[in-house]
Amino acid sequence: MVKGARKKGFAEKPRAVIEKKTGVAHFFAAGRYSLQGFRRLIGEAAFRHELLALVAGVGLFALVGASYGEYVTFIVLMLVLFAIEAINTAIEELVDRISPEISTVGRNAKDLGSFAVFCLLLANGLYAGYVVFF
Repeated sequence: MVKGARKKGFAEKPRAVIEKKTGVAHFFAAGRYSLQGFRRLIGEAAFRHELLALVAGVGLFALVGASYGEYVTFIVLMLVLFAIEAINTAIEELVDRISPEISTVGRNAKDLGSFAVFCLLLANGLYAGYVVFF
């Protein structure tokens, strides 16, 4: 029998019906989904390194007497970095799920996500350097 083919006489397993939440329930469901995403992302070494960079950056800004605006700008840049890292991880997961074999399209998708993360890392590094040295 071909892998994935149904056996004659067997019904497919019923799939769980996903009910769309509305109102306040939607707000709490969205928070739960975000927390699940954070838990998934914390499993990535790159994200853990970025969290350490946030802590180190805030500490460094304290040492040089950075202004409130400089702190806010740095934290916003780091949040954008975290968002791009999450999107990059999502791309990698989807590519691995859809196309487990090595393909040019899959490699390109992963490389583009990686480049987006690199751009934000560079922006954060340049900004932190500006605050610390100027």
